[in-house]
Parts: sequence; structure tokens; C-alpha cells
Amino acid sequence: MKAPVIITARIEQADLLPFDALRSRHFPAKRNFLRAHLTMFHKLPCEEVENIRACVRTEAAGHRPILAEVSAVRHLGAGTAFTITSPELMEIRSNLRAHLLPTLGPQDRQTWRPHITVQNGVPHTQADVLFEMLSEDFVPCQIRIIGIDIWQYLDGPWAPLESCLFSARS
Repeated sequence: MKAPVIITARIEQADLLPFDALRSRHFPAKRNFLRAHLTMFHKLPCEEVENIRACVRTEAAGHRPILAEVSAVRHLGAGTAFTITSPELMEIRSNLRAHLLPTLGPQDRQTWRPHITVQNGVPHTQADVLFEMLSEDFVPCQIRIIGIDIWQYLDGPWAPLESCLFSARS
């Protein structure tokens, strides 16, 4: 396997549906290979996949599902996203980052700003319109994060490698 590995937070299906609907309507169709998602790590080396799996499994086993807040609409310049706020999710990513640090590329070493993208790769003016529309009626809400998914990047689409559900008891 030569393709990079991606890690995402797994969002409860019912909570993901509104973001999927927005993504279907506003993400350029020729580039929309994926459901809405919350990326934790963008590009990990495939040679480390077994280490990545072990780290994610260990981390997931120590947590129970998380309530995270959809706290704002975010302008990406060439797109629009929703900001996700969750101290627990930040802690999980920090723990994974500590274990995976030697393998992280520049993008994954940057400060993480969790978000769900519903539009990307469009002209700035088009992003402005969606940002304004979504901001007008925006009300913060909660979503449930139930685990961590590991993917292989296939030059557009992603192939699932493993899903690690949070399993700790309350």
C-alpha cells in the first residue's frame, strides 16, 4: 500500500446527514468523492499503517462517545465549513499526535482546527454566498462522535481500513 493514510473522527450517522446534504448541494460534483467528515490527520505514511492502527485502537478503547459542539460557520476562502468544538476530541487528537509525531508531515504538525467541510474548491464569491446563507440561520448544536476511522487515500476517493468505536464504559 503506497497511498497515504487519513484519520477521521466518526460522527453518529443521524448527526452526519445534514452535513452530507449540504455537501451534496454545494461541493463541486466532479470532486465530491466523500461523505462529510471531520479529518484529524490528513496524510500519514502508509508504511506506518500497523502502528497507526495500534495507536487508534488503544486511544478509542479508552473513550466513550463524545458530545461535540457545532459552534460556528467558518469561511475557508474557497469554501465553507462548520467549526467543531470539543475539548475531549482535542485531547484524543493530542494523544494520537504524541504517538505519531515522528511520522507527521507539515499539515498535520500545524494547529488543528476541527471542522466539517461542506464546500471547497469554489470561487471566493461563491463561498461568500454560502457562508452568508449558513451564517444567517446558524444555531449552535451538538453532534455525537462515536469513534475514529482510518482510511487509505486513493487519489480522490478514500478506502476504509478500520473503524474503531469508542468502547469505554461511563
